[in-house]
Amino acid sequence: MPEVVVAKPREGKFNKNAARRVRVAGKIPAVLYGAGHEPVAIEVDPKQISRILYSESGHNTIFDVEVAGQSAAKAMIVDWQYEPIKDQLIHIDLKRIALDKTLRVSVRVKLLGTPVGVKTQGGILDQVLREVEIECLPADIPSHIDVDVSELALHQVLRVSDLPHSDKIKFLKAEDATVAHVVSIREEAAPAADAEAAAGATPAEPEVAKKGKTEPAADAAAKKPEAKK
Repeated sequence: MPEVVVAKPREGKFNKNAARRVRVAGKIPAVLYGAGHEPVAIEVDPKQISRILYSESGHNTIFDVEVAGQSAAKAMIVDWQYEPIKDQLIHIDLKRIALDKTLRVSVRVKLLGTPVGVKTQGGILDQVLREVEIECLPADIPSHIDVDVSELALHQVLRVSDLPHSDKIKFLKAEDATVAHVVSIREEAAPAADAEAAAGATPAEPEVAKKGKTEPAADAAAKKPEAKK
């Protein structure tokens, strides 16, 4: 049974002051768009959205959205923002989903087992790719992709081509891309040693600062997984 998110049309629509009033009232502002419909400003329950984001399927969860005065729609969370200090959701974007059309989503790669290269050969398992982008119908989106790495030996590489494939899922990442590999402890320690050596070297002469104003860095809105993000 899919989760049902009951949404309320937001007064003031995309006005910032209206969005602030929504948060003060204990809800979070959101936008519902896609499937050929005009974007709709709504407000939703932050606890319900957090429960979806932290579920097994995370932001790939497909659920029903019921907005007063409109027919229910299948939707997914495609973007979300957190307030960095209080660690609270402050805004989300929901996208209507057509069940008969393929989607591009990122799915977590879950490594199972302990590699033989770690057990008996003194290596360390290094997971390079934690998510992989796929294309499939909404009903075929996996909560995660499992792969057994127990036979992975020292210096062996697990690639996208080694992940479980099916005719329902199309991998968009290059088949030869590295997902994980078992490296020796010395290989792991070498970069750290190089960094320490560089830090202890005699510093170069500093450059003379140029005159003029520096451009201020843009503030970036904090985001979380993974629920991807």
